[in-house]
Amino acid sequence: MHETKQSQPITVLGAGAWGTAVAIALAARHDVLLWGRNPEQMAATEAARDNLAYLPGHPLPPSLRVSADFEAALAHVTEAAPGTTPLLIAACPVAGLRPLLEQLKGRNIPNVVWLCKGFEYGTGLLPHQVVREVLGDSVPGAALSGPSFAQEVARGLPCGLTVASSSAELRERVVSLVHGGSVRVYACDDMVGVEVGGAVKNILAIATGAADGLGLGLNARAALITRGLAEITRLGITLGAQPATFMGLTGMGDLILTCTGDLSRNRRVGLALAQGKQLDAIVKELGHVAEGVPCAKAVRELAAKLGVDMPITNAVAGVLFDGASVQETVDQLLARDPRNELA
Repeated sequence: MHETKQSQPITVLGAGAWGTAVAIALAARHDVLLWGRNPEQMAATEAARDNLAYLPGHPLPPSLRVSADFEAALAHVTEAAPGTTPLLIAACPVAGLRPLLEQLKGRNIPNVVWLCKGFEYGTGLLPHQVVREVLGDSVPGAALSGPSFAQEVARGLPCGLTVASSSAELRERVVSLVHGGSVRVYACDDMVGVEVGGAVKNILAIATGAADGLGLGLNARAALITRGLAEITRLGITLGAQPATFMGLTGMGDLILTCTGDLSRNRRVGLALAQGKQLDAIVKELGHVAEGVPCAKAVRELAAKLGVDMPITNAVAGVLFDGASVQETVDQLLARDPRNELA
C-alpha cells in the first residue's frame, strides 16, 4: 500500500478527545479542519491551541484549523479542489451519530467515516445500520476502529487501526490517507464484526475494572477477558460477522487494551463501582462519555431478543441499572455451572 503523497482535505466532525487526537495525527500530512458544535469551546481551543476541555496537554499543530461553523466544515470537503480525495470523519458518540447524520442528509458529501463504538440504544442498531437508515446506500461509509487511546495517538505513539467498509474504493482511500507516520491502518469488509467488537469490549472493560477494584487478581482478569471475548464472538456471529475478525485488532486487540489500560474510561467506571460509588457520580466525575454504560443496556436487550448467552454483559447491566451488588454479582458468576455454558 502506497501512502498518498499530496495533502488532502479532511474534516473531522466532533471535537472530543478522540476526534481531536485523530485531527492532530492527520494534520501532520493533510489539510485538516476540526469542527465542534460548542462555539465557546472551539474559541477557547483556538485561543490556547489546545483542547483544554477534552484533550489537555496536547498542543494542536499550527496547520490544524478549528471551527464551530458547520457549513464551513462541510464546504472543506464538499467543495474540495478537483483531483483531491476528501474525507469526512464523524467523531461523535453513538448517541450523537443519528443527529449528526440528519445534519448531513441531502448534502453532497463524498463519504462518511465514523469513529464511534456501540449500539444505538432504543433501536439496537450498529453505527453502519444507523448510517444506512439515515443516508441510504448512496453515500459510501466506513467504520474506523481499533485499540487506540486518544492521548497516545495525540502524542504520536504507534497504534494499529482497522477500516471496515463494503466499498473497496473507500477502504483504499482511508488507508491511503490515514495510514502513515505512527498510525497503521488495515482494511476489511466485515463491518458487523468490527463494530460488535468495538462496542461490547467497553462492557467487558467495566467488568474487568470492577474485578480489579475488588482485588480478584490477574488470574481472574485473564479469565474474564477470555470469557468476554467468547461473548463478543457469539453475538457477532449471530449478527452475521466473520469469526476471524474477533481475533484481530478490533476484537481481541481492542478488548485487551480497554480492559487493562488505565487510560480506559470504561475500566475506570468498573474500578469506581467496586469502591461502592454510584453510577451518576462516576459519570459526572469522568466528564467524558463512557460508551460501555449505555451499551450494556442496549446489548443486554439485544442478546435477550436474539437468545445469545452473555452472562458477563448481563451481570454488568445488573450492577449498572438494577442496583445489584458488585460482590454478589461476582459470586453469582463464579457459581454458574460451566457445563451449562457455551465454549
